[in-house]
Amino acid sequence: MEILASIPSPGTSEVHLGPLPLRGYALCIIIGVFVAIWLGGKRWVARGGQPGTVADIAVWAVPFGLIGARLYHVITDYQFYFGDGRDPVNAFKIWDGGIGIWGAIAGGAVGAWIACRRRGIPLPAFADAVAPGIAFAQAIGRWGNWFNQELYGKPTDLPWALEIDNGIDSGTFHPTFLYESLWCVGVGVLVIWADRRFKLGHGRAFALYVAAYTAGRFWTEYLRIDEAHEVLGLRLNNWTSIVVFLAAVAYLVISAKRRPGREEVVEPGAADGSGGAGEAAAEKPGAGADADADADGERTATEGDKEPAKGADLSKKGGEPGEGTDKAGAASAS
Repeated sequence: MEILASIPSPGTSEVHLGPLPLRGYALCIIIGVFVAIWLGGKRWVARGGQPGTVADIAVWAVPFGLIGARLYHVITDYQFYFGDGRDPVNAFKIWDGGIGIWGAIAGGAVGAWIACRRRGIPLPAFADAVAPGIAFAQAIGRWGNWFNQELYGKPTDLPWALEIDNGIDSGTFHPTFLYESLWCVGVGVLVIWADRRFKLGHGRAFALYVAAYTAGRFWTEYLRIDEAHEVLGLRLNNWTSIVVFLAAVAYLVISAKRRPGREEVVEPGAADGSGGAGEAAAEKPGAGADADADADGERTATEGDKEPAKGADLSKKGGEPGEGTDKAGAASAS
Protein backbone atom coordinates (compact mmCIF):
# COMPACT_ATOMS: atom_id res chain seq x y z
CA MET A 1 0.00 0.00 0.00
CA GLU A 2 1.42 3.36 -0.98
CA ILE A 3 1.70 5.81 1.89
CA LEU A 4 1.10 9.54 1.65
CA ALA A 5 4.16 10.64 3.62
CA SER A 6 6.92 9.31 5.83
CA ILE A 7 9.85 10.35 8.00
CA PRO A 8 13.21 9.69 6.30
CA SER A 9 16.07 8.20 8.25
CA PRO A 10 19.48 9.87 8.04
CA GLY A 11 21.89 8.47 5.52
CA THR A 12 24.72 8.47 8.06
CA SER A 13 24.97 8.06 11.81
CA GLU A 14 27.67 10.76 12.08
CA VAL A 15 27.46 14.51 12.40
CA HIS A 16 30.47 16.55 11.25
CA LEU A 17 31.33 19.56 13.42
CA GLY A 18 33.80 21.11 11.03
CA PRO A 19 36.59 18.57 10.57
CA LEU A 20 35.48 16.64 13.67
CA PRO A 21 33.17 13.66 13.07
CA LEU A 22 30.80 12.93 15.95
CA ARG A 23 28.29 10.14 16.28
CA GLY A 24 24.75 11.49 16.16
CA TYR A 25 23.85 9.18 19.05
CA ALA A 26 26.60 10.63 21.24
CA LEU A 27 25.73 14.19 20.22
CA CYS A 28 22.11 13.72 21.33
CA ILE A 29 23.23 12.38 24.71
CA ILE A 30 25.67 15.26 25.22
CA ILE A 31 23.06 17.89 24.35
CA GLY A 32 20.56 16.20 26.66
CA VAL A 33 23.01 16.21 29.56
CA PHE A 34 23.71 19.92 29.15
CA VAL A 35 19.99 20.71 29.03
CA ALA A 36 19.37 18.68 32.19
CA ILE A 37 22.21 20.42 34.05
CA TRP A 38 21.13 23.89 32.90
CA LEU A 39 17.47 23.48 33.82
CA GLY A 40 18.29 21.59 37.01
CA GLY A 41 20.63 24.38 38.05
CA LYS A 42 17.96 27.04 37.57
CA ARG A 43 15.42 25.03 39.54
CA TRP A 44 17.93 24.31 42.30
CA VAL A 45 18.71 27.99 42.79
CA ALA A 46 14.96 28.76 42.79
CA ARG A 47 14.57 26.19 45.57
CA GLY A 48 17.22 27.97 47.65
CA GLY A 49 20.38 26.17 46.55
CA GLN A 50 23.68 27.62 45.41
CA PRO A 51 24.58 28.25 41.75
CA GLY A 52 26.93 25.60 40.38
CA THR A 53 25.86 22.86 42.78
CA VAL A 54 23.97 20.86 40.14
CA ALA A 55 26.95 20.99 37.78
CA ASP A 56 29.24 19.81 40.59
CA ILE A 57 26.96 16.89 41.42
CA ALA A 58 26.62 16.05 37.72
CA VAL A 59 30.36 15.34 37.66
CA TRP A 60 29.48 12.29 39.76
CA ALA A 61 25.98 11.52 38.49
CA VAL A 62 26.62 11.56 34.72
CA PRO A 63 29.49 9.01 34.61
CA PHE A 64 27.68 6.73 37.05
CA GLY A 65 24.53 7.09 34.96
CA LEU A 66 26.28 6.19 31.69
CA ILE A 67 27.95 3.17 33.28
CA GLY A 68 24.66 2.01 34.78
CA ALA A 69 22.83 2.55 31.49
CA ARG A 70 25.33 0.50 29.55
CA LEU A 71 25.47 -2.26 32.16
CA TYR A 72 21.70 -2.63 32.13
CA HIS A 73 21.67 -2.91 28.34
CA VAL A 74 24.53 -5.41 28.18
CA ILE A 75 23.05 -7.57 30.95
CA THR A 76 19.52 -7.62 29.56
CA ASP A 77 20.66 -8.01 25.92
CA TYR A 78 23.73 -10.14 26.52
CA GLN A 79 23.03 -12.23 23.40
CA PHE A 80 24.32 -9.35 21.28
CA TYR A 81 27.78 -9.43 22.89
CA PHE A 82 28.45 -12.94 24.19
CA GLY A 83 28.24 -16.37 22.58
CA ASP A 84 29.17 -17.88 19.26
CA GLY A 85 30.13 -15.33 16.64
CA ARG A 86 29.89 -12.40 19.07
CA ASP A 87 32.69 -10.06 20.10
CA PRO A 88 32.55 -9.11 23.80
CA VAL A 89 34.59 -5.98 23.03
CA ASN A 90 31.47 -4.52 21.41
CA ALA A 91 29.94 -4.27 24.87
CA PHE A 92 32.17 -1.22 25.42
CA LYS A 93 31.15 0.54 22.18
CA ILE A 94 28.47 2.74 23.68
CA TRP A 95 28.66 5.11 20.68
CA ASP A 96 27.03 2.40 18.54
CA GLY A 97 23.89 2.63 20.68
CA GLY A 98 22.50 0.54 23.46
CA ILE A 99 21.79 2.09 26.84
CA GLY A 100 18.98 1.39 29.29
CA ILE A 101 17.18 4.26 31.00
CA TRP A 102 16.55 2.08 34.05
CA GLY A 103 20.27 1.59 34.52
CA ALA A 104 20.92 5.27 33.79
CA ILE A 105 18.55 6.41 36.54
CA ALA A 106 19.84 3.84 39.03
CA GLY A 107 23.51 4.57 38.31
CA GLY A 108 22.95 8.31 38.22
CA ALA A 109 21.14 8.13 41.55
CA VAL A 110 24.12 6.38 43.12
CA GLY A 111 26.50 9.04 41.81
CA ALA A 112 24.19 11.85 42.91
CA TRP A 113 23.80 10.26 46.36
CA ILE A 114 27.56 10.17 46.85
CA ALA A 115 27.96 13.82 45.77
CA CYS A 116 24.98 15.02 47.81
CA ARG A 117 26.23 13.21 50.90
CA ARG A 118 29.61 14.89 50.55
CA ARG A 119 27.93 18.30 50.47
CA GLY A 120 25.27 17.68 53.12
CA ILE A 121 22.42 17.96 50.58
CA PRO A 122 19.22 15.89 50.84
CA LEU A 123 19.04 13.65 47.78
CA PRO A 124 15.20 13.86 47.43
CA ALA A 125 15.33 17.66 47.15
CA PHE A 126 18.05 17.44 44.52
CA ALA A 127 16.08 14.80 42.59
CA ASP A 128 13.02 17.07 42.56
CA ALA A 129 15.07 19.89 41.06
CA VAL A 130 16.55 17.84 38.22
CA ALA A 131 13.49 15.68 37.40
CA PRO A 132 12.04 17.71 34.50
CA GLY A 133 15.52 18.27 33.07
CA ILE A 134 16.05 14.51 32.97
CA ALA A 135 12.78 14.12 31.06
CA PHE A 136 13.86 16.73 28.49
CA ALA A 137 17.28 15.06 28.24
CA GLN A 138 15.57 11.77 27.43
CA ALA A 139 13.47 13.52 24.78
CA ILE A 140 16.65 14.73 23.09
CA GLY A 141 18.56 11.49 23.61
CA ARG A 142 15.89 9.43 21.85
CA TRP A 143 16.83 11.09 18.57
CA GLY A 144 20.05 9.12 18.78
CA ASN A 145 17.95 6.05 17.89
CA TRP A 146 16.84 7.89 14.74
CA PHE A 147 20.47 8.40 13.72
CA ASN A 148 21.19 4.71 14.30
CA GLN A 149 17.95 3.43 12.67
CA GLU A 150 17.14 1.32 15.70
CA LEU A 151 14.41 0.58 18.25
CA TYR A 152 11.56 1.31 15.83
CA GLY A 153 8.08 -0.18 16.07
CA LYS A 154 5.83 -2.39 14.01
CA PRO A 155 5.31 -1.84 10.26
CA THR A 156 2.80 0.90 9.45
CA ASP A 157 1.60 3.05 6.56
CA LEU A 158 0.68 6.06 8.69
CA PRO A 159 1.74 9.48 7.31
CA TRP A 160 4.38 9.78 10.03
CA ALA A 161 5.84 6.32 9.43
CA LEU A 162 9.61 6.03 9.70
CA GLU A 163 11.60 4.86 6.69
CA ILE A 164 14.08 2.14 7.62
CA ASP A 165 16.75 0.53 5.46
CA ASN A 166 19.48 -0.72 7.79
CA GLY A 167 20.34 -4.06 6.28
CA ILE A 168 18.01 -5.86 8.67
CA ASP A 169 14.61 -4.34 7.91
CA SER A 170 13.36 -2.30 5.00
CA GLY A 171 10.10 -0.40 4.83
CA THR A 172 8.11 1.99 7.00
CA PHE A 173 7.64 1.47 10.72
CA HIS A 174 6.23 3.20 13.80
CA PRO A 175 8.74 5.89 14.90
CA THR A 176 8.79 4.85 18.55
CA PHE A 177 11.77 7.13 19.12
CA LEU A 178 9.55 10.08 18.18
CA TYR A 179 6.63 8.86 20.29
CA GLU A 180 8.83 8.56 23.35
CA SER A 181 10.58 11.86 22.67
CA LEU A 182 7.26 13.72 22.55
CA TRP A 183 6.02 11.86 25.61
CA CYS A 184 9.12 12.89 27.57
CA VAL A 185 8.57 16.54 26.64
CA GLY A 186 5.05 16.21 28.01
CA VAL A 187 6.37 14.58 31.19
CA GLY A 188 8.83 17.42 31.76
CA VAL A 189 6.09 20.03 31.31
CA LEU A 190 3.78 18.08 33.64
CA VAL A 191 6.37 17.92 36.41
CA ILE A 192 7.13 21.66 36.16
CA TRP A 193 3.41 22.50 36.30
CA ALA A 194 2.64 20.12 39.18
CA ASP A 195 5.66 21.31 41.15
CA ARG A 196 4.54 24.94 40.87
CA ARG A 197 0.89 24.13 41.56
CA PHE A 198 1.31 21.74 44.50
CA LYS A 199 4.78 22.67 45.83
CA LEU A 200 6.06 19.11 45.59
CA GLY A 201 8.89 18.20 47.92
CA HIS A 202 10.80 15.30 49.49
CA GLY A 203 11.26 13.53 46.15
CA ARG A 204 7.65 13.67 44.99
CA ALA A 205 8.40 15.68 41.83
CA PHE A 206 10.92 13.01 40.86
CA ALA A 207 8.41 10.25 41.66
CA LEU A 208 5.85 11.97 39.44
CA TYR A 209 8.39 12.05 36.60
CA VAL A 210 9.09 8.33 37.06
CA ALA A 211 5.39 7.39 37.16
CA ALA A 212 4.52 9.49 34.12
CA TYR A 213 7.49 8.29 32.10
CA THR A 214 6.90 4.60 32.77
CA ALA A 215 3.24 4.92 31.75
CA GLY A 216 4.31 6.11 28.30
CA ARG A 217 7.27 3.76 28.09
CA PHE A 218 4.97 0.75 28.53
CA TRP A 219 3.11 1.75 25.37
CA THR A 220 6.14 2.53 23.20
CA GLU A 221 7.89 -0.63 24.39
CA TYR A 222 4.85 -2.66 23.38
CA LEU A 223 5.13 -1.32 19.81
CA ARG A 224 8.79 -2.18 19.36
CA ILE A 225 9.88 -5.21 17.31
CA ASP A 226 13.59 -5.40 18.14
CA GLU A 227 14.74 -8.60 19.80
CA ALA A 228 14.12 -8.67 23.55
CA HIS A 229 13.58 -11.12 26.38
CA GLU A 230 9.95 -11.83 27.18
CA VAL A 231 8.21 -12.96 30.35
CA LEU A 232 4.59 -14.20 30.16
CA GLY A 233 4.19 -12.65 26.73
CA LEU A 234 5.48 -9.20 27.67
CA ARG A 235 8.89 -7.71 26.96
CA LEU A 236 11.20 -7.39 29.95
CA ASN A 237 11.07 -3.59 29.79
CA ASN A 238 7.28 -3.74 29.95
CA TRP A 239 7.48 -5.58 33.26
CA THR A 240 10.11 -3.15 34.47
CA SER A 241 7.79 -0.26 33.58
CA ILE A 242 4.95 -1.82 35.57
CA VAL A 243 7.06 -2.45 38.67
CA VAL A 244 8.71 0.98 38.63
CA PHE A 245 5.36 2.72 38.00
CA LEU A 246 3.76 1.03 41.00
CA ALA A 247 6.78 1.87 43.18
CA ALA A 248 6.68 5.53 42.13
CA VAL A 249 2.94 5.85 42.82
CA ALA A 250 3.35 4.18 46.21
CA TYR A 251 6.15 6.61 47.08
CA LEU A 252 3.98 9.58 46.07
CA VAL A 253 1.15 8.48 48.35
CA ILE A 254 3.24 7.44 51.35
CA SER A 255 5.59 10.43 51.16
CA ALA A 256 2.69 12.89 50.99
CA LYS A 257 1.25 11.44 54.20
CA ARG A 258 4.50 11.15 56.13
CA ARG A 259 6.27 14.32 55.00
CA PRO A 260 3.80 16.85 53.58
CA GLY A 261 5.01 20.15 52.22
CA ARG A 262 8.42 21.01 50.88
CA GLU A 263 11.91 21.24 52.37
CA GLU A 264 12.67 24.67 53.80
CA VAL A 265 16.44 24.25 53.46
CA VAL A 266 17.91 22.30 50.54
CA GLU A 267 21.56 23.29 50.83
CA PRO A 268 23.26 24.24 54.09
CA GLY A 269 24.74 27.73 53.99
CA ALA A 270 23.06 28.71 50.70
CA ALA A 271 20.58 31.17 52.20
CA ASP A 272 23.16 33.47 53.77
CA GLY A 273 25.93 32.75 51.29
CA SER A 274 28.10 31.23 54.03
CA GLY A 275 28.55 27.90 52.28
CA GLY A 276 32.26 28.48 51.96
CA ALA A 277 32.71 29.63 55.55
CA GLY A 278 32.55 26.11 56.86
CA GLU A 279 35.22 24.71 54.56
CA ALA A 280 38.16 25.62 56.76
CA ALA A 281 36.17 25.11 59.93
CA ALA A 282 34.78 21.65 59.30
CA GLU A 283 37.77 19.57 60.34
CA LYS A 284 36.66 19.42 63.96
CA PRO A 285 33.50 20.28 65.91
CA GLY A 286 33.23 23.87 67.04
CA ALA A 287 35.88 25.09 64.66
CA GLY A 288 33.31 27.03 62.65
CA ALA A 289 32.63 29.45 65.50
CA ASP A 290 36.36 30.03 66.09
CA ALA A 291 36.97 30.64 62.39
CA ASP A 292 34.11 33.11 62.21
CA ALA A 293 35.36 34.85 65.34
CA ASP A 294 38.88 35.16 63.90
CA ALA A 295 37.56 36.47 60.60
CA ASP A 296 35.32 38.97 62.33
CA GLY A 297 38.18 40.08 64.58
CA GLU A 298 40.37 40.73 61.57
CA ARG A 299 37.68 42.78 59.88
CA THR A 300 37.10 44.79 63.08
CA ALA A 301 40.80 45.50 63.44
CA THR A 302 41.02 46.59 59.84
CA GLU A 303 38.18 49.00 60.35
CA GLY A 304 40.02 50.62 63.28
CA ASP A 305 37.90 49.03 66.00
CA LYS A 306 35.01 51.27 65.08
CA GLU A 307 32.33 48.74 65.98
CA PRO A 308 33.66 46.19 68.46
CA ALA A 309 30.15 45.16 69.47
CA LYS A 310 29.30 44.23 65.88
CA GLY A 311 32.22 41.88 65.70
CA ALA A 312 31.15 40.20 68.90
CA ASP A 313 27.62 39.78 67.64
CA LEU A 314 28.77 38.24 64.38
CA SER A 315 31.10 35.92 66.25
CA LYS A 316 28.25 34.82 68.42
CA LYS A 317 26.07 34.29 65.38
CA GLY A 318 28.73 32.17 63.75
CA GLY A 319 28.75 29.94 66.81
CA GLU A 320 25.04 29.08 66.57
CA PRO A 321 24.28 25.41 65.90
CA GLY A 322 25.51 25.52 62.28
CA GLU A 323 26.26 21.84 62.27
CA GLY A 324 24.76 21.43 58.80
CA THR A 325 26.92 24.29 57.51
CA ASP A 326 30.07 22.76 58.95
CA LYS A 327 29.26 19.42 57.37
CA ALA A 328 28.61 21.04 54.00
CA GLY A 329 31.92 22.85 54.23
CA ALA A 330 33.71 19.60 54.94
CA ALA A 331 32.11 18.03 51.89
CA SER A 332 33.14 20.91 49.64
CA ALA A 333 36.70 20.76 50.91
CA SER A 334 36.94 17.05 50.31
